Amino acid sequence: MAFLSDTLSRVKPSPTIAVSNLAMELKAQGRDIISLGAGEPDFDTPENIRAAGIAAINEGKTRYTAVDGIPELKQAICAKFKRDNDLDYTPAQVTVGTGGKQVLYNALMATLNPGDEVVIPAPYWVSYPDMVLLAGGTPVAVEASLENNFKIMPQQLEAAITPNTKWFLFNSPSNPTGAGYSRDEMKALTDVLMRHPHVWVLTDDMYEFLAYDDFKFCTPAQVEPALYDRTLTVNGVSKAYAMTGWRIGYAAGPEDLIKAIRKVQSQSTSNPCSISQWAAVEALNGPQDFIAPHNVMFARRRDLVVDALSAIDGITCPKPEGAFYVFPSIAGLIGKTAPGGVVIENDEVFATQLLEQSGVAVVFGAAFGLSPNFRISYATSDEALTEACRRIAVFCAALT
Repeated sequence: MAFLSDTLSRVKPSPTIAVSNLAMELKAQGRDIISLGAGEPDFDTPENIRAAGIAAINEGKTRYTAVDGIPELKQAICAKFKRDNDLDYTPAQVTVGTGGKQVLYNALMATLNPGDEVVIPAPYWVSYPDMVLLAGGTPVAVEASLENNFKIMPQQLEAAITPNTKWFLFNSPSNPTGAGYSRDEMKALTDVLMRHPHVWVLTDDMYEFLAYDDFKFCTPAQVEPALYDRTLTVNGVSKAYAMTGWRIGYAAGPEDLIKAIRKVQSQSTSNPCSISQWAAVEALNGPQDFIAPHNVMFARRRDLVVDALSAIDGITCPKPEGAFYVFPSIAGLIGKTAPGGVVIENDEVFATQLLEQSGVAVVFGAAFGLSPNFRISYATSDEALTEACRRIAVFCAALT
């Protein structure tokens, strides 16, 4: 359509949202669908956080706020960074947006010029490359391998950096793989970045608290303090606090960058929801004791899914360190034929046939920049996961 922007032609709709929407449509038609596409906890938002939101309504805290966050929330964010990451920020170094997605988008819009490159490890969250494209930049994917547990090596990062590189966009634990970088692995990457002072670091820490077994989360500016002045550390309340629909993300970084992000937000959405901001204050300042039992449940679900998928011929499923996703390889199934005669040529065909024939909705790996794989979100009940894995096993066994 000639009326539309040329920029829009460079991007595609979010595949994860598309899968979730298709699953809902099929359910509405009466199909028995198990949807493993959405990346959100199935727990309710904790009661004290809900109560803070209700109190904000009852107290009339329903008007416009400062463009990028109320002072009380910025103070809570500063306290969180100090408490959990040993990072010192002032409220002037903090921005609050409508979800972490807006914060990332604002940062890219505020900084990218045509020709600027953003290095992104793949597999990546589906929105990263498209946000870079919308902002006028060029995404540069660095492919991590299954053999390295979906983590890029320092020499790969070194090779990807050019004089045009503006950002290194980084996510650990990762969506879609759940892979988490240890402190030593992170230090190896920050050592590379220290050799390239023109490269800034945009780190998405949304899954910080979803860490299992012996994995210890760390963030780049914490591991290498010399990167503090060129790092934007992004986080939010969506995942650990089961607040996806409340839409609050935040970031801290150099004050001049925060001012630029504020300018973008002032001319787009203005302030995040006032009620959600007050709920987020309670999330960050209030009790954190529900996180550990939630993680015990997530780790059990992870093990259930990894064990079940690993038992299927043709599927290889590494055990992730965090988040609530697995990203199994189906390399052993490519070229086989599904009942009905459709050849499994790639992971998109696999996901489509799995949904049509077995009623299990997953997201195909190419959407995340690595094939042949698919992503499962295990943020749902044990019963649903057990049945989904059973259906996947039956479907795979029927391939010839």
